[in-house]
Amino acid sequence: MGAQWKAKGKALVADAKGKLFGKLVKEIIVAARAGGDPASNSRLRLAVEAARKASMPKDTLERAIKKGSGVGADAVNYERVVYEGYAPGRVPVMVECLTDNVNRTAPNMRVLFRKGQMSAVAWDFDHVGMIEGEPADAGADMELAAIEAGAQDFEAGDEEGTTLFITEPTELDLVGKALPEQGVKVLSAKLGYKAKNPISAASLSAEELDEVQNFLAGLENDDDVQHVYAGLVD
Repeated sequence: MGAQWKAKGKALVADAKGKLFGKLVKEIIVAARAGGDPASNSRLRLAVEAARKASMPKDTLERAIKKGSGVGADAVNYERVVYEGYAPGRVPVMVECLTDNVNRTAPNMRVLFRKGQMSAVAWDFDHVGMIEGEPADAGADMELAAIEAGAQDFEAGDEEGTTLFITEPTELDLVGKALPEQGVKVLSAKLGYKAKNPISAASLSAEELDEVQNFLAGLENDDDVQHVYAGLVD
């Protein structure tokens, strides 16, 4: 099973610190709904670790936790909304948004999907747990770790040297806690979508592939978009 397609725009978005911080802040706010203490809130702990890895200022991080946990006058709630459809080349796409104004997000998504097609494609995806990790030491065996921790599957992660462990949605936290015992450092954990029948990039022409990459980059560059899941593999 190949790794999820990595659009060219992903690196460009990551280079834009403002946009990256905005997405991380939303993750922290949503995670903090279950409690503002990272020690007792695993989702918040991972979101905080991701923010620190991106060099987010401490005061920005602390404000995000307060907003999510309802502390202070600037508490805010984000709604999770998922849009689905096709990118050029009939590549199925699931787009997960966190928004404080659906009336703004919905028309933006319609505009972004003009070069594709908004349509029901959820049937072509599995809703799964996704845990990205890396070896805590040089001797860690990722395949054995996946088996022992109870993961359904594993594949190459988004970054070089990382592994993506696939779990049942209900077992995300359980597997996430078991992986460190198998020599894996957990970098992120989330619920997401994995294509059942992804399209091979090799089956698309260079022009079609470029259109798909630009389409995905446009989605990822939207402020309300948190995650884009495309049914395309290398």
